[in-house]
Amino acid sequence: MTEQGPARERLLAAVVEHLAGHGLGDVSLRRLAEAVGTSHRMLIYHFGSMEGLLVEVVRAVEAKQRAVLASLPADDPAEAARAFWRTLTDPALRAHERLFFELYAQAAQGRPGTTPLLDGIVTDWLEPVAAIHRALGHPPAVATARARLGLAVARGLLLDLIATDDLPAVNAAMDEFITLTTT
Repeated sequence: MTEQGPARERLLAAVVEHLAGHGLGDVSLRRLAEAVGTSHRMLIYHFGSMEGLLVEVVRAVEAKQRAVLASLPADDPAEAARAFWRTLTDPALRAHERLFFELYAQAAQGRPGTTPLLDGIVTDWLEPVAAIHRALGHPPAVATARARLGLAVARGLLLDLIATDDLPAVNAAMDEFITLTTT
């Protein structure tokens, strides 16, 4: 059984914070519960399973990222994109990025408990990013296509960063992409 409510949100926030600081590693539901001051039964009650909890962690992190994007000044889309990229590549988020790609792959393969992650994993990002491209004067269809392209490039470069830890190289690639799409 899963339930919405303040207790669930507090637990989710605690798990997000814990995983940001410690990563996922081979943590069990019991150890994770202990680390955030609850029982594994409460985590199961609120999230259904370890996979359900991790899906909600990814969704919470992505929602925070969309909120950051929405908060950036719209007067200079290129600078807003660069500021957003700096947020995404903050080393403090690396554990969340690894978790994101691990769960994304599992969901794409149909692993039970992870497939709900696919709901909105692309579409939730399209409108906020397309709005930036419409502000640059692109027609709606082009803006949406560019939003999808931008999402794919950002995720590809984040995966590159996880694999290589070469921040200067991925920053240079993103800077080039931003220049190409905002001028």
